[in-house]
Amino acid sequence: MINLDVHGHNIMVDGVSTFFIDVGAGKPIVLIHGGGAGADSWGNWKDVIPALGDGFRVIAVDMLGFGHTGKPNGDFVYSQQARIRHMAAFLKALDLDAPLVVGNSMGGATALGIAVEHPELIGKLILMGSAGLNTQVHEDLKPVIHYDFTRDGMVRLVRALTTDAFVIDDALIDYRFSLATDPDTRRAYAAAMAWIREQNGLFYPEAYIRQNRVPTLVVNGKNDKVVPVSNAYKFLDLIEQSSGYIMPYCGHWAMIEHPVAFARITRDFALTAA
Repeated sequence: MINLDVHGHNIMVDGVSTFFIDVGAGKPIVLIHGGGAGADSWGNWKDVIPALGDGFRVIAVDMLGFGHTGKPNGDFVYSQQARIRHMAAFLKALDLDAPLVVGNSMGGATALGIAVEHPELIGKLILMGSAGLNTQVHEDLKPVIHYDFTRDGMVRLVRALTTDAFVIDDALIDYRFSLATDPDTRRAYAAAMAWIREQNGLFYPEAYIRQNRVPTLVVNGKNDKVVPVSNAYKFLDLIEQSSGYIMPYCGHWAMIEHPVAFARITRDFALTAA
């Protein structure tokens, strides 16, 4: 179990208090969670971090507006560009040496944006169930898109993001529900989702994605309804220096459904010569 009193830290990044977990020593791996209601660094990566801790310095960060990171108010716009700026500033502040950056979903889109706009900050990139491509919304994702901020709604959300074989436990639901319904987090989440709706999705032009020259591993759950396998192949087509791994019996949350397997894939890619 990760002791957040020991391994949890806060750093000011562009005037925003930013929370991150920092465990182990060695080559740095930065983990960026997705953008679902109730997402944060601990809840999304708690089972992966111990599996990576031996031989690596593992850093899991709460994105802007999520978890224990600050939630600017007023006229602040929770745009994708704002998340890229914030996360790039976070990486600069930690002054890491060519880290492997791993991003899931919205976190993947954020990591990809940094790879395109600030390639000097990233040594390698893993896009796991990553946003960034224009995708038709699956009918089963209504509980995610229209989350109603109830506990039962959180159960439906988690079910939509996982396979039927995944056992949903009360602790997971209670933790995410508590985060999602925090008033400041709910406000920030609503603002972020409103921006995405205004843009008709969270995606980049294909020409933008083609600019990524960072060595990239594209990981996708074979049963992912949020980011279908076809998106993984599209990323592989667009990103010149890329390879792929499709995980069977896996939905959108490889790090939660198959943390040991995902940690192994991450370790192998981290140790492979670019």
